[in-house]
Amino acid sequence: MAIIAVVSNKGGTGKTTLAMSLAAGLLRNDSLMLIDADPQQSAYQWRLVGEDRPGLPPVVAVAHGLESTVKALSDSHQHLIIDCPPSIKSEQSARALRLADIALVPVQPSPMDLWATAPIARVIAELRAENPHLRGFIVMSQIEPRTTLSRLMPEAVAELDLPVASSMLRRRSIHRLCALEGRTIFQSGRRGADAVAEIEQLIEEIFRP
Repeated sequence: MAIIAVVSNKGGTGKTTLAMSLAAGLLRNDSLMLIDADPQQSAYQWRLVGEDRPGLPPVVAVAHGLESTVKALSDSHQHLIIDCPPSIKSEQSARALRLADIALVPVQPSPMDLWATAPIARVIAELRAENPHLRGFIVMSQIEPRTTLSRLMPEAVAELDLPVASSMLRRRSIHRLCALEGRTIFQSGRRGADAVAEIEQLIEEIFRP
């Protein structure tokens, strides 16, 4: 079983989109639960919009008791994905990282996102004393290849003390449309094919031995 924490230090990074897409990709072959530990409960609301749509990842909203929730779900699910609050100072984020095997940190191509990510890298490094199995990855998110910032950011984030996933997620309108309609990119046919390919590549990368 793998516990994956999706964590950021500011809003708008694509954190919940990454959590939902990752859950949808893993759900095709494995049992999983997405734990929405973000007070905004965006993942939970997304699931409610598509309540009658088959194939959506199951989501449980957890305001307190993250440890007990993970313990209760761990025996019956192959993967648990935790959508954390958008702050590394949140106790829920720290708890999630203590429990996780993998931490994914989505970062937009902007200096503000880069500055906000540096404290996450430090916290992950510190928490490895308690959770030595924790592996962290920066995931470049909402990339626009033709912009200068998008071209420069991979080199900039390499300065942080976290590996940068080679799998990058482009800014695509299909993600917003899926949230609006309560579905995932894996239920979007040809229109979602490129986004699906990006998530599949990321899944292969983070689970690579």
